[in-house]
Amino acid sequence: MDPYIGKLLDDRYEILDVLGTGGMAVVYRAYCHRLNRYVAVKILKGELAADQDLRRRFHDESQAVAMLSHPNIVAVYDVSQVDGREFIVMELIDGITLKQYMHKRGGCLNWREALHFITQILQGLKHAHSRGIIHRDIKPQNVMVLRDGSVKVMDFGIARSTNSQATMTQETIGSVHYISPEQARGSHIDARSDLYSAGVVLYEMLTGRLPFEGDNPVSVAIQHIKSIPIAPRELNPEIPLGMEQITLKAMASMPDRRYSSAEEMLRDLEDFRKNPEIDFGYSAPGVLDPGEDEPTVVRRGGTFLDDEDLDEADATVRSSQIRRSAARFERDEDTARQRYSSDDDGDYDDYDDDYDRNAEKNRNKRFIAITGGIAGVLVILFIVLYFTLFRGLFSSPASYQVPDLLGKTVEEAQAMIDGDETLQGHFTITVGETITSEETAGTIIQQSPDSSRTVHSETTEITVTLSGGPAEEEPTEFTLENYGDGSRDYREVVNELTDLGLVVTAEGEYSDDIAENMVIRTTPAAGSTVKEGDSITVYYSLGEEVTERSMPRLIGLTEADARNAISNMGLTLGAVTEDYSDQPEGSVCYQSIPENSPVKKGDTVNIVISLGPEPEPEEPDTPDSSNGSNGSTGNGGTSEPTAQRYTITVTLPEGRTEDKLLIITVNGETHEETVSPDDTTYSIVYEGTIYSCTAEIDGTEYPFSIEANSST
Repeated sequence: MDPYIGKLLDDRYEILDVLGTGGMAVVYRAYCHRLNRYVAVKILKGELAADQDLRRRFHDESQAVAMLSHPNIVAVYDVSQVDGREFIVMELIDGITLKQYMHKRGGCLNWREALHFITQILQGLKHAHSRGIIHRDIKPQNVMVLRDGSVKVMDFGIARSTNSQATMTQETIGSVHYISPEQARGSHIDARSDLYSAGVVLYEMLTGRLPFEGDNPVSVAIQHIKSIPIAPRELNPEIPLGMEQITLKAMASMPDRRYSSAEEMLRDLEDFRKNPEIDFGYSAPGVLDPGEDEPTVVRRGGTFLDDEDLDEADATVRSSQIRRSAARFERDEDTARQRYSSDDDGDYDDYDDDYDRNAEKNRNKRFIAITGGIAGVLVILFIVLYFTLFRGLFSSPASYQVPDLLGKTVEEAQAMIDGDETLQGHFTITVGETITSEETAGTIIQQSPDSSRTVHSETTEITVTLSGGPAEEEPTEFTLENYGDGSRDYREVVNELTDLGLVVTAEGEYSDDIAENMVIRTTPAAGSTVKEGDSITVYYSLGEEVTERSMPRLIGLTEADARNAISNMGLTLGAVTEDYSDQPEGSVCYQSIPENSPVKKGDTVNIVISLGPEPEPEEPDTPDSSNGSNGSTGNGGTSEPTAQRYTITVTLPEGRTEDKLLIITVNGETHEETVSPDDTTYSIVYEGTIYSCTAEIDGTEYPFSIEANSST
């Protein structure tokens, strides 16, 4: 059983169950007792907690992300530690990932949906970038789609502040299918890297496929660097030209050719929204960096124009670095969080022609230089002729040492061959059988020819045998108990079944008979035979279904009719007060819940009964100057206006063991008072008409009564 389930963190966050597990952390559903709300808690994995540098970065970067506050970004509430492990408290989202949404829609979205989602993603990124935060892992799996169609960007776990002291040029982090070229290289990144990834997400939404695919992460990373994708309209002709242009500009290989900011990209999206027939005039971006002297590898129609150029590109753009990075992506692409040091760009020695600076003054030396130059040309010509015409006549066949591939995966073996100039193009790998072995599954355990051989053929095929891992033991079978009698909490049952080796999914449904969170049934049903690894669904009660209705109009009804209407709706009548109004006397002139507002069974409604129009104020008596006895009265000849006073009395709950804060809210005004366990009621006096009133302790409302006092 998970050690944190049932635990109370920081005396406020009660861990309830596991929501998901990633490469760096485990995410739990929790309840915050201080603010009475459900939250998501992400706790750093134990094996990573020992890395002091990672812990520091996790904390610092989480603190930076916690500064973000935007409707399109999952909110971070708190950052703390438990058992020496960092954890983050976040907003709990009710929705599905954009990846899941796309899967439900068949993989491809219409351009209007894609426009709707990418606009919200960019609005979230615009806010993060304005705070100096770069996400670095934008992908559909990190975008949540809520029930109302809104979008929230999440998982800033590998985000980086532009103000961070750690370098941003020594890491390749992110998911390989969405990674920017500069991330793949391990070079400097900025906000434009997020825009590239957003462009890939937009491409996938519009076409239903990723721009670059490959047999291994290495090839995918290289394509991001050296290739351009198939034009979206070639895959889906229904995509408007303007949307295609926006997508390709965001995905430009060179950052300088992309959008400079999320705001700039949003402006083009808004212009497109207003006029879907717009033509921005953007041409397909180039893919080579300035100064590169290699041919562009262009991908059109799903094929590379020059596969050899791709191999050469692999060697040119820090191939070893990309392989190391891609290997990490391959382990867990959706949760890649590994770091590695980038290779040096390579220092190229400067060779200066050692000409004599006094040649102008020395004709003999000048003559020698000319003669030497001619001789050098002749030597070079002889060498060229030798290697092109004569070498084959006099030289013996070339020999090649067979490389040792044992212990490597096929991808690692191929990368080793492609990265070695002495092996490149001379050996191919063919996968033979896979057999049971104690070695790691997928690694090479036999090869033919073996590494002790030397071969003379120009191209040699190496047949490899792979390990299938140790032989698996037969899973244990057992009979499923009856958990659906309404007496077992589903969280307890989920943990119990998980410990038995089952893959458990919990689904809630409304029930009028079974208490909330109690198990209703399981699929397979009780008595079924199951074994380790089987899937089981636990259905639990969400309690009685509460149906929302629209609030009826009470204004103009008599008090009796209003009471009946409130009762028929299943609502609770709250305070009933009186006041002057234009409504007929005795009819309702105010209702605390407006007409047509959504209401649920049990909601409280306060009403005000009309006293009719407010009477005209009486003219004060004018003293008769001729009669001194009718002058001013003893109180000055005027009287104070009257005001209605009410006593509000709250009935306090029994069984309290400590002082509690009582909050009474009258017409939006809050009155706070600390009550002791000995107090059974508490009263306040309010002057004026009461339109609304609530009384609560720790978020729970308690009953109260309102008594009118004598006018003053």
